[in-house]
Amino acid sequence: MDSFLRGWRQDAASRNQLESAIFVGDKLLALTNNDDDALQLAQLHFKSGNYPYAESILNRYDLVSNNTEARYLAGHCNIKQGRFPEALAILGDKTPQHLLWDSGRPGKARASEKAKARTNAFNSGGSRSDNDLKQAERLSDTRFEASMCYLRGICYAKQNAFDRAKECYRDAVRIDVRCFEAFDQLMRNKLLSPQEEWEFLGSLDFDSVMVDGDLSTSQQAGELAKMLYTTRMSKYSHVDELMTTVETLESHYNLGSNHDILLAKAETFFTRCRFREALELTTKVLENDRYNFAVLPTHIACLYELGERNALQLISTDFTEHHPDEPVSWLAVGTYYLNIGRIAEARRFFSKSSMMDPHFGPAWIGFAHTFAIEGEHDQATSAYTTAARLFQGTHLPQLYLGQQQLQLHNMDLAQEYLQTAHRLCPTDPVVLNELGVSAYQEDEVATAIEYFNQALAAEAELGPDSRSWISCRTNLGHAYRRAGRNEEALAEFDEVLRGGGRDVIIYSTKALILLDMGHHLDATTTLHEALALNGQDPTANDLLQRAMEESASIEAIEDEGFEDVDSFLASHLESTKDGARRRKGKTPNRPKVRSVKTEEMTEREMKLVF
Repeated sequence: MDSFLRGWRQDAASRNQLESAIFVGDKLLALTNNDDDALQLAQLHFKSGNYPYAESILNRYDLVSNNTEARYLAGHCNIKQGRFPEALAILGDKTPQHLLWDSGRPGKARASEKAKARTNAFNSGGSRSDNDLKQAERLSDTRFEASMCYLRGICYAKQNAFDRAKECYRDAVRIDVRCFEAFDQLMRNKLLSPQEEWEFLGSLDFDSVMVDGDLSTSQQAGELAKMLYTTRMSKYSHVDELMTTVETLESHYNLGSNHDILLAKAETFFTRCRFREALELTTKVLENDRYNFAVLPTHIACLYELGERNALQLISTDFTEHHPDEPVSWLAVGTYYLNIGRIAEARRFFSKSSMMDPHFGPAWIGFAHTFAIEGEHDQATSAYTTAARLFQGTHLPQLYLGQQQLQLHNMDLAQEYLQTAHRLCPTDPVVLNELGVSAYQEDEVATAIEYFNQALAAEAELGPDSRSWISCRTNLGHAYRRAGRNEEALAEFDEVLRGGGRDVIIYSTKALILLDMGHHLDATTTLHEALALNGQDPTANDLLQRAMEESASIEAIEDEGFEDVDSFLASHLESTKDGARRRKGKTPNRPKVRSVKTEEMTEREMKLVF
């Protein structure tokens, strides 16, 4: 009779008929009073969402203190009920150190020992059955211990103890490399810097992955697991290694159409400013899986970067209608309003998204951007600070905080934030550009030139689709002019103009350099081009008047036979500049360096590499 009821219970559970399974399981438990049957009944109640009753069964049969699986289930029941201190009391607050016996040993030695142990297990001869049974029991307990580490991390994260949560997640994956939930929490919530992520991946024991009875297959399974984990890594570093991994998964394992692989490629393209290619991949995913929430933040960011307002509106309407309980639905609405310039509405929906999920990075960044765009520096700083506390491994909040402090002229704080961002991501050209701006404003022109050149080199690695190179090259031209390197400054400004950076300030600065070099006719022509863009620009009009006066003065000098023309021009040009300062209250010969402001820095605005 016992076997009949267990078969009935299992059959009902396999068909997701939980009420039937619970009904039969309850009768079976009354008949047998068996601990295993009690645990199975508790699991059925957990799956049906009846968490208090599942916990009461575990406590009634005193399973929590004697069974690792029951302790894990009891802790999970408390987490589902939002009782995090009670969950920690059950799970414990310390990782069992004996399960991390090899965590500090060199990778090659650890791999060799694991491979040897696995070979011995496969070739153990007559005692193989007993060994397999004991090994399976140990493996089951180990996996539940890893899962409890993961649950401890969830509890600490809910209590905003992110450092402790991070360590729990790391321990979970060290204990059981197949505990993907813990690994995903580390990657998705950006708890590690890009460098730390790759170091952590290299320390994991993929040799512990086993496939029964086949050493070669076990090795291949470990390699596959590592490649799958690699696709979740930060896309700001090791890009070549990442793309090689993706190509291997596509060619050797036929995973080219898998949504996670497509998303990994899309995120890589996005971080390299190849927005059109990234959008094609995310669109392909959504065509096959209309409500794939994992790919949606990248898809929304691509639509924003490419100015696809209609598509943003359509996707916002669709998701808010069918999935109003998902934070990403309201992120889409906020992004749409941000794109059309309705900042107040955008802020409201970003705030709603962040309240639905306090750990949703894109919502916090978008919320902070709305304050930054309107010049509300204190509120923007507060929101960016929250994002930096939640997502310790990404450099973007630190970058935005540095930009805010630059605009407030708090140079020491700006340097601190920007240097932190640079340590987290030393190859981001926007970070390098902002460091150059900070050095420029501190009159460290040589340092500024070095940073701007590094930013341009990083831009070149991103490819031709990156758009912030115009601001970097413009800033480099200003720095060259400050350093007295006029020829190099002119070359930079000419490159900016050829690249589409047609701006009155660029033309005016170029004209000023030409005036300093004594090329008055070229300066006059350049200023006419500036006034064609904005005929009312006061700086361009003033410089044009001075250029024409200089030209007239030269003609007068030549007519009157002066020999020391250079000395006359130098003193006269200085006097005209002083006059311009008195009338306009500006310094025309020191145009302001254009920093990539928060609202202008669109390459990574809506995505944490994340």
